[in-house]
Amino acid sequence: MRAVGLLLAWALLHPSASQQCHPSSPGGVLRFTDRHAEIRVPALHRVPSSLDPLYGLVRRCLDLIQQNPLPTELLRTALNDPGSVRTSQVVQYELGYVVCAAVALLFTVAVPVAGMCFCYCRSRRRCGGRLRAHRRSLGCRRRCLLACLSFTSLVILISVTCAFVTSQRVKGQMEPGLGAVPSTLRTLRQHLANVPQGVQMVVDKFEVPRKQIISDLAGKYGAGQHPELAPGMDEAVTVPRCLTGLSRSVGLSIHGQLKAMTYAALEDLQDRAGDLQTSLHHLQILHRTARALAAARAELEPALRERRHRVVALLDDPRCTSCASVLGRAQGLELGADYGKVPSVEKVLKALAGLPRSDFAEMIRQGNGTFNSIPELAVERMAQVIQDLRGDLARAAEKVQSIADGFPLPDYTRPVSKALLKAEERSQPYLREVERFERYRWIAGTVLCSIILLILACNVTGMALGAYGLSKREDPSDYECRGEAGAKFLLVGVGLAFLFSWLLILLVFATFLVGGNIQTLVCRNWVNHEIYKFIDTPGNLPPSMNITHQLNLRRDSNLSSAYRECKSGAGLWEVLQLDRSYDLDEHLKTPKYAADFQKRLGDFTANLGEVRLLRSEGRQDLETFARSGVDEVDYGRYQEEMKNPVVQTSLPGLARNLEGLQKMQRNSTVAGRLAAEARALWHMQNSTVQSQEALVAKLGESVQFLSRLAPHLKERVKRTLATTASVEARLPVQAQQILRQELGCFTRKELRYFAQYLNWVGQTLREDVASCQPLATALDNGRVILCDRIADPWNAFWFSLGCCTFFLIPNIIFAVRLTKHFRPIRNRLISTGSEETCPFHIPRVTALKL
Repeated sequence: MRAVGLLLAWALLHPSASQQCHPSSPGGVLRFTDRHAEIRVPALHRVPSSLDPLYGLVRRCLDLIQQNPLPTELLRTALNDPGSVRTSQVVQYELGYVVCAAVALLFTVAVPVAGMCFCYCRSRRRCGGRLRAHRRSLGCRRRCLLACLSFTSLVILISVTCAFVTSQRVKGQMEPGLGAVPSTLRTLRQHLANVPQGVQMVVDKFEVPRKQIISDLAGKYGAGQHPELAPGMDEAVTVPRCLTGLSRSVGLSIHGQLKAMTYAALEDLQDRAGDLQTSLHHLQILHRTARALAAARAELEPALRERRHRVVALLDDPRCTSCASVLGRAQGLELGADYGKVPSVEKVLKALAGLPRSDFAEMIRQGNGTFNSIPELAVERMAQVIQDLRGDLARAAEKVQSIADGFPLPDYTRPVSKALLKAEERSQPYLREVERFERYRWIAGTVLCSIILLILACNVTGMALGAYGLSKREDPSDYECRGEAGAKFLLVGVGLAFLFSWLLILLVFATFLVGGNIQTLVCRNWVNHEIYKFIDTPGNLPPSMNITHQLNLRRDSNLSSAYRECKSGAGLWEVLQLDRSYDLDEHLKTPKYAADFQKRLGDFTANLGEVRLLRSEGRQDLETFARSGVDEVDYGRYQEEMKNPVVQTSLPGLARNLEGLQKMQRNSTVAGRLAAEARALWHMQNSTVQSQEALVAKLGESVQFLSRLAPHLKERVKRTLATTASVEARLPVQAQQILRQELGCFTRKELRYFAQYLNWVGQTLREDVASCQPLATALDNGRVILCDRIADPWNAFWFSLGCCTFFLIPNIIFAVRLTKHFRPIRNRLISTGSEETCPFHIPRVTALKL
């Protein structure tokens, strides 16, 4: 009972088992699909390549050639008044390219002239002839020339391979790169044109949180046995349960959090009702048994006195042999306990007369049933507010629709769309011309690279045949056809080099001039945003090219700031010039759409019925029980009397003693009288004393129960009445507290759905539907395509082809010098070494026969 009291006290101090909201289920995160992702400018990035070291080398070379910054003054003059551009300004800026042009012009003139001179010398047999004398150092010189020609051929081979690869890469990137220009402009126009449909699609997605909230409000219903009942209750209370419904969930939460306190109070009340019934029963037994024992004693007293007189007289008879030993015992044959002296409980019984006046079992059953009906009652009380919340959701959907109706972009994106359409139309002819010239460049590059490969083939063939011929020649002056063929192959390669070198240098310079200026004038300044600064500076562009006006950018903005804002994920409405400012965050605040929903839940209160655990008549019964005086009865007097036997001397023991003396008597008369007295004692024991002893035992059970109950009766009854009254008073208060707590948790949960949706709307509009990011992505893609995918391999192409061209000069020199070593020596002169002296002898005729 003490444990029950502690549990009840804890429940009173802590009205709810948990003040925390239940953790949200995995379904608490909304999923939004079918985003506006089909119209998007894919971001392009620089792809790492094995040629990146070559690209870096070419860029460093161009940085050395063109060290001047962006020529803002020259560009301003060229764009606003092209006729006033002075050649000296262009030459000053392009000084590095002018120097390279001079070198290319010199190469173009010098190499063909040298070739013609070489041809003239060959016709005069002055160049590329034969060695005139054989010397010891010729072998060393020959090997040195072979090594140098092999090295130059290897360099040319590596360079022409790079030229082939980069030329193919330019060709492979040019077509998709040129095609990306109109397709990107078209995608941007579609992106702008589809903003209204995209915004409406985003607004229509409010159906996702609306359905989820309606599902949480309505829920799915089932029914089942309530898992717990008040102790001692035999009735099974059926409590319908809800998987997700608000009203039933609130009812079950109230029931679950208050059941420990309520069931403890009902159990305590049931114990006090049992104490009342059991105490009344034992008091009646105590009263009847005490009166019966007093009456039986009065009846037993004369008979016992008469029996003692007769037994004592018999034992005192001289004829009774050995009877003196039993005489003392017979003389003590007297009555023991006197229950007439114990206090009466008649007054207590009169006070308890007619109790209990109320049916405690029915009262407890009704209280338990009322408490267990709280979930159903919550469903009934909250039906109207659930319906009103549905209406609030419908009105919230209308407010969300205002996002699409008030979105300002459609009227302000037309200038951007027109500018994009104009750029797309004007770019088509230029793109076709670029594609045509790229085809010519590829054809010329492929042909000239093939000629270089042919020159390399002549070099390799000539060196192989020449070396083989030298190994087979025994006398340096002997003619050897393979050596002669090797020399001719080398001369063919030299002739091809002289013949096509001017075409090579022209192609190199033309591609160098275009690619170098694209890299130094455009790409380098695009990366460091100098181009954006030039465009943003007032007066640099003519009025017809005013980007800020054509794109309808904010008056306080420019291309650089718009690019940065778009890059960071700004919306179109944040960079365009609007008649009035539009703050999307202000339109996406949760209270704007959920205020009515939140207020209705916050203002809701419900009376979930009055749970009466103890009615007034039951309370009166318990108060009467406490005042009846049950605890004032001296039960110790009963216990003291019960310690005394009914008869002081044991009648069965005395009877057995008399039976023993009978056997010892010689006098038959005395023996017969002893036997008669023994039978009389046994009869008294069985007929009277034994029944009184049974009454005493029955009396002892009642006295034991009442003596154990009496000291704590008033305290227990008082605590039960106080607990019952307190629980009845606190149940409505705590039920309202739990109701507020559950509705607060539900409100926060549903507001999270609103917040998730509105956050998704803001994110989708900024990053997808009405994002300005595609414009920044298009600019970045243009830089990647032009600079990383086209300009880098283009510049690597002319650089590689230029290496081939310039290495043709040492190739010509080494090939011409090596040609002489593959031909027979014209004269065998005597060297200074005596061991190699071989004098010329004319054979002498020793005999002449006719």
